[in-house]
Amino acid sequence: MNHTLPTLAAAASILFSAGLSALADTLPDLGGREVVIASENTYPPLQFVDPKSGEAIGWEYDAIAEIAKRLNMKVTFENVSWDAMIPAISAGEYDVAMNGITIRADRAEQVAFSDPYMRSEMFMLVRADEERFTDPESFAANPDFLAGAQPGTTPFYVTVYDVLDGDEANPRIKLFETFGAAVQALKVGDVDLVLTDSTGGQGYVTTNPDTFKLIGEPMGSEDFGFIFPKGSDLVEPFNAAIASMRADGTLDALNKKWFFDYKIAQ
Repeated sequence: MNHTLPTLAAAASILFSAGLSALADTLPDLGGREVVIASENTYPPLQFVDPKSGEAIGWEYDAIAEIAKRLNMKVTFENVSWDAMIPAISAGEYDVAMNGITIRADRAEQVAFSDPYMRSEMFMLVRADEERFTDPESFAANPDFLAGAQPGTTPFYVTVYDVLDGDEANPRIKLFETFGAAVQALKVGDVDLVLTDSTGGQGYVTTNPDTFKLIGEPMGSEDFGFIFPKGSDLVEPFNAAIASMRADGTLDALNKKWFFDYKIAQ
């Protein structure tokens, strides 16, 4: 009697699938626990309001839905402005927050971070017809050029210290309550530059190619994570879910959906 041995590729596939199954079996079960998540909904394609349906959607919403399924938890969302988000999480007003939040040591003094779910690089977002400057040096050289930013964000500090003179009160930086408001100011010509990570910037460029573009070389990289109150027992379950989603290709599938395939309705 002849027995057909599996090919090396087939054997590897079987072992990989078995590994994923074992990983899924080890995920914590939160028993239907209710978890309240804060989001600003102004950061496409991570999270934003669909102009056609009026619903809050995006990469992070899909990721949370998948995490909720894997961990057996129920999720509700609350809309919270960026400037109130970290203090609110630190005070325990919400269980989790998502907003493309850069993992930084100073923030880790106030809140707990998950493991990174995404890495992104910082770029200069400008109007599509911008030709007066091409890099931080040429922008900084003209005192008439203005930058828009949200106070307390990574783009704000990079604008202050890597583009301009290190003065956080520099009048060339116009402050806005939301990232979307800064981008709108760029669109209408009230400012000339908004620094953004490649995630958010590419979202605007892809959906508005005649309005915006990214210029210059990447200005460093940053990792994004979910945030929790200090000592939260949700951190380890979230980390386990993120690891399983990275291992089985779910994170890659979300990247493809939201950064390459999805087009925001106009």
